[in-house]
Amino acid sequence: MRFVDTELCDAWIVEPEPRPDHRGFFARTFCVREFTERGLETNFVQHSVSYSAARGTLRGLHFQRPPHGEVKIVRCLRGAIWDVIVDLRRDSPTYRRWQGFELSADNRRQLYVPRGFAHGFQALTDDTELGYMISAFHAPEAASGLRHDDPAFAIPWPLPVAAISAADLGWPPFAG
Repeated sequence: MRFVDTELCDAWIVEPEPRPDHRGFFARTFCVREFTERGLETNFVQHSVSYSAARGTLRGLHFQRPPHGEVKIVRCLRGAIWDVIVDLRRDSPTYRRWQGFELSADNRRQLYVPRGFAHGFQALTDDTELGYMISAFHAPEAASGLRHDDPAFAIPWPLPVAAISAADLGWPPFAG
């Protein structure tokens, strides 16, 4: 695996390094030793999937408030997404900054989302499926989010929003 720096502190793109042969290839997507060497989370208590039927579907931006913060490793299993993270850690030099990444089944990139970040994505294709490794159990009382169109961040989503949940439209303006 290759760990590629992002512009945001503690967030990483994790790229598999395929070992090809006549059958196809083999690649690791997670290794406790390599994550530990970088001081990254290695305990993931939930593995989840998300499916979006329509191109333009937007999910997020979600996070869990302390003490229920979670680390996520996100990978696009089918289709393609534009994945966005926002650093909400007040003591971070990249506080309030965001960055977007294209993750796809073709590029096989994963995004390591640190605790204290909001996360959301927009499906770039129909029939998009994501896999998540999550370090904390879901705590409904700690669930929170940012509006996708909050002017505090001015995130330029690549497509018109085709579908979004009422909950995601209802997050209050960022007050940070």
